[in-house]
Amino acid sequence: MKHKPPVILMICMLLWYLPGGVFAQEAIRLTLEESIRYALENNVDAKNAQLEVLISKGTIGEQRAQGLPQINSTLEFTKNLQPPLIILPAEAGDFIGGGGEGDPGTPPSNEQPSDVTVIPFAVNYQSSLTTTIEQMIFNGSYFVGLKAAKTLKQLTDFDKEKAEIDVIENVKKAYYTVLVNEERKALIEGNLIRLNQLLEETTAMYEAGFAEKLDISRIKVQYNNVSTEFDRLISAIDVSKQLLKLQLGVPFEYEVVLEESFDNMAIEEGEVVSLLEAEISNRVEINQLEKNIELATLDMKNNQVQYIPNMSAFGTFQRVTGAQSLRNVYQADRWFSSSFVGFRLSIPVFDGLRKSYAIQQNRVQIRQLENLKFNTEQSIKVEALQSKQNLKNALKALEVQRENRELASEVFNMTKIKYQEGVGSNFELVEADAALKEAETNYYSALYDALIAQVEVEKSLGILK
Repeated sequence: MKHKPPVILMICMLLWYLPGGVFAQEAIRLTLEESIRYALENNVDAKNAQLEVLISKGTIGEQRAQGLPQINSTLEFTKNLQPPLIILPAEAGDFIGGGGEGDPGTPPSNEQPSDVTVIPFAVNYQSSLTTTIEQMIFNGSYFVGLKAAKTLKQLTDFDKEKAEIDVIENVKKAYYTVLVNEERKALIEGNLIRLNQLLEETTAMYEAGFAEKLDISRIKVQYNNVSTEFDRLISAIDVSKQLLKLQLGVPFEYEVVLEESFDNMAIEEGEVVSLLEAEISNRVEINQLEKNIELATLDMKNNQVQYIPNMSAFGTFQRVTGAQSLRNVYQADRWFSSSFVGFRLSIPVFDGLRKSYAIQQNRVQIRQLENLKFNTEQSIKVEALQSKQNLKNALKALEVQRENRELASEVFNMTKIKYQEGVGSNFELVEADAALKEAETNYYSALYDALIAQVEVEKSLGILK
């Protein structure tokens, strides 16, 4: 009789294979170029910069809308609890036939002086529908503001470019960090395999009487040290991958697999020569400052044009109705129309020198931004010079470490042959193995430094992409 698998096991297997299931772990495989493209679409800073561009487009539309006709309608309903009154001479009341006792809205005779008559000025219920239209004819601030909105849009475009450059820089550095940690992991694993093999061989030689107990202990100490280093490196790899996910905009529950290796990251000599000879082409920081100066200048112009009169046209159309009883308010024959049009000229006379002080502040702000631009230009030149020198030094160090790696490998192989033939010591072999591991680690560290230096040069020249 066949035993049916437990229900819980079947459910777990189903969840494992379901797309996005509870136990399924998504994996994203990326090359360096794919990582950059992915980050530009998913990194939080890059997405927010793109949203700022959309906001600036809305700002332009909002500013432009101020120059279009502004139309508003208002519906009002009023119940006069105590209707307003008009006081007239007594003879006027006799002339128009009002003011007698008992008339609606007229005070009792004991409260009304004999020489005046009081007549209600409104009915109990009133309602009105009013439509107003206003069109700006001339307003200096409007035209300056429209240009400022367009300049702001250009500034947000540069801000977006700056955010993308920062994302590219951070992704490249994070990608290289994961790669170098993976290479170190492979090196340490190889070193542990060599040490374990050496330990087995030395143990066999000790049992055969050709080695001392001290030789075994020395190898075990080396093995334990390398194992501890390996454990620390595993933690470092996990942290570096999480940092890469953060830069990419990948959720932490996803797994990222790097499709490239450090061996494919060799720096081309021709590319390096071109970088070292290249001049600063276009730094977005300067563009940002220039737009900020332009905005500050427009702000000053906005304060200056406020001395100029503004002109606008307006018109109002109104329908009103009223009645003593609520049921008669909205009858068709009780609506009456009124309308008017006109021009409005606003002339600034004196504001306590507020605009004058604001213009003085604008001039100082412009000078500050110009000073900042000059200092930034000088800093960029120093940054480019320093990054090029760092790249030269990193390449020299890489060449030295490449040679040391080859020499250490040659020494280890020769020492191992001597030890196997019985003419070399165990101590020499352990030292040669440690030297080889250190040389390999130093080589990949130097390669990492050279790649980071190359990124810094590209950024300083404004060509990072």
